[in-house]
Amino acid sequence: SKVTWKPAALMAPVPPALVSCGTVEEPNCLTIAWTGIVNTNPPMTYISVRPTRHSYHLIKESGEFVINLTTKELLRTADWCGARSGAKYDKFKEKGLTAEPATIVSAPMIAQSPVSLECKVRSVTPLGTHDMFLADIVAVNVDEKYIDETGKLRLEQCGLVAYAHG
Repeated sequence: SKVTWKPAALMAPVPPALVSCGTVEEPNCLTIAWTGIVNTNPPMTYISVRPTRHSYHLIKESGEFVINLTTKELLRTADWCGARSGAKYDKFKEKGLTAEPATIVSAPMIAQSPVSLECKVRSVTPLGTHDMFLADIVAVNVDEKYIDETGKLRLEQCGLVAYAHG
């Protein structure tokens, strides 16, 4: 049988994505676990960010961000970036991340990530502790080493990670 608890933000596993924002010249990133797909056509996603976060204002002002999927190799970086503010640290420099130009948005991609989703904010919805940035996915960038000879993405070869509370 199940025990009923009070309502809580409990969903697992979730992707600990590295969300990049700012510009290639002045990049920033934050770790977001509250993201996902909300629509297929047009392709849409969301991220939920606390308004007190340094990245919040960069994303709100530019209306753009990039979701970079996190691999086993990027796991400690994602953990570190999630616990520190871009107002105090140059996260790209501190963690040896490479900011590369995206194809459509001004926010940079993280070169070390195998898959980067370029996003343009459609709306911002205040929800309480977080605001939800609903966004159109305007481009998907995939490291060519994960595309097989038929042009299919071999996502299972990327070594992606997931987070479960606790």
